[in-house]
Amino acid sequence: MHLHISSGNGIPIYLQIVNQVKYLVASGRLASGAELPAIRTLAERLLINPNTVARAYRELEYAGIVTKRRTAGTYVSDGGSPLARRERLKILTERIDGLLAEAHQMKVDAEEIIGLIRQREESLQKLAVEKP
Repeated sequence: MHLHISSGNGIPIYLQIVNQVKYLVASGRLASGAELPAIRTLAERLLINPNTVARAYRELEYAGIVTKRRTAGTYVSDGGSPLARRERLKILTERIDGLLAEAHQMKVDAEEIIGLIRQREESLQKLAVEKP
């Protein structure tokens, strides 16, 4: 599990951990039953206070994304996140908002963006078919 923490972006570190773990679960990169690193291990890896990791894990447990097993660690809940679809749509909505803001600044309308998305999808589908 690779997480990237930024101290200068204004988002509390525990929320950065929560959001990234939610993304990893929603995207399927963290499968149901996968074990998360121990609190101290992750804190040392990220060079942060263990209490910050503990807070993030509590938030994830409260959201039903992970479960704690006494003395056995923290694991992705069976069936993944109950919010997996909602989380995926939230992530995509945030990316779309960013894309639309950039397009507006570049004076590109929504119809052109939709056309570009369709073209990209067709190109990606062709590449997927061509792969052996």
